[in-house]
Amino acid sequence: MSTAPHFDIDVSSFWADPYPDLARMRKEAPIAFVPQLGSTVFTRRDDIFSQEKRIDVFSSHQPNGLMNVLMGHNMMRKDGEAHMAERQAMFPAVSPRTVRDIWVRQFKAHGDRILDELAPQGRADLCKAFALPLSAECLKDVTGLTNMRFADMDAWSQAMIDGIANYTGNKEIEARCHAATAGIDAAIDDMVPVLKKHPNSSILSVLLAAGQNMDSVRANIKLAISGGQNEPRDAISGAIWALLTHLDQLALIQSGKATWLDAFEEYARWIAPIGMSPRRVARPWSYGGVDFAPEDRVFFMFGSANRDEACFSAPDRFDVTRDTQKSIAFGAGPHYCAGAFASRAMVADVALPGAFARLKGLRLDAREPVRIGGWAFRGLLNLPVEWDAP
Repeated sequence: MSTAPHFDIDVSSFWADPYPDLARMRKEAPIAFVPQLGSTVFTRRDDIFSQEKRIDVFSSHQPNGLMNVLMGHNMMRKDGEAHMAERQAMFPAVSPRTVRDIWVRQFKAHGDRILDELAPQGRADLCKAFALPLSAECLKDVTGLTNMRFADMDAWSQAMIDGIANYTGNKEIEARCHAATAGIDAAIDDMVPVLKKHPNSSILSVLLAAGQNMDSVRANIKLAISGGQNEPRDAISGAIWALLTHLDQLALIQSGKATWLDAFEEYARWIAPIGMSPRRVARPWSYGGVDFAPEDRVFFMFGSANRDEACFSAPDRFDVTRDTQKSIAFGAGPHYCAGAFASRAMVADVALPGAFARLKGLRLDAREPVRIGGWAFRGLLNLPVEWDAP
């Protein structure tokens, strides 16, 4: 255990709204041991930005970590050359050029079809009716698992996310995660012969073409699904909600004084969909007055870093004109999110402009409150809205 000062939290309150506790930690104990999480947490942006790059100390390689145990040994849980080799193998499927030349067109087709079906209804929960299916349909294309139903893509992604954040050891959550990974393995098995015969730009296809062994292929596809579904799904619904509750910010975009990309980047800073990244201490280390011992567990709290008062003025305010260059919503250093370009395109180029253009008079439905939760992964649980049906 590290020598960091202890900071107690109420787990249910932290799940409902972690920001008050994180603000106190940044002020009183920026590196703190949280007994309820069994981990030492980093909460200040500059500490995280510098120490996440120290892979010799804060290693992503966690043989006994939940992600390895439940999903297989993927590139996120590797460092150095092993990480870069697998990252480079995946890159052709998610590069800026591939996103621009291939995926944006397909993303837009999915968005148009979903909005065509939604527009006449006049009322919906946009988490379930728009953000979820759009993210999942796009991810089916990007992963190459077009044989899956979008509902399974979302359910299996959520089951894995719940599993790798299951620090309290809930057996039901673990069982759902195992069922999800078995379903993904079956979908991969079905698509391998198809993509070997008809290769394309999907992750599964490019990993097979690169000769990656099947254990790594499976693990990295599961990684892509675990983050590639929830992050854009939650950013789509969250950014729409943020704009509907900050109409002055929406007006800036609609008047051309800000962009949909500005809204996405600011939302990802304000409420980081991926709020934490775990690390294993690889060797004795001292930093910030705290001594770390090998095998200590560390959480880099991205959600806290992005509200650090030392880097962002009025950090609790949603402001689409803000300079978000210091945001680390997608991580920092060698483990910067490989899917960041695809996520930006899905949300800023397709989902946000599409929803506000097609759903005229879009507004919150006052009959049902919006619910939001999570700290390791945070997002809206529902988004009841209405609009003027044609």
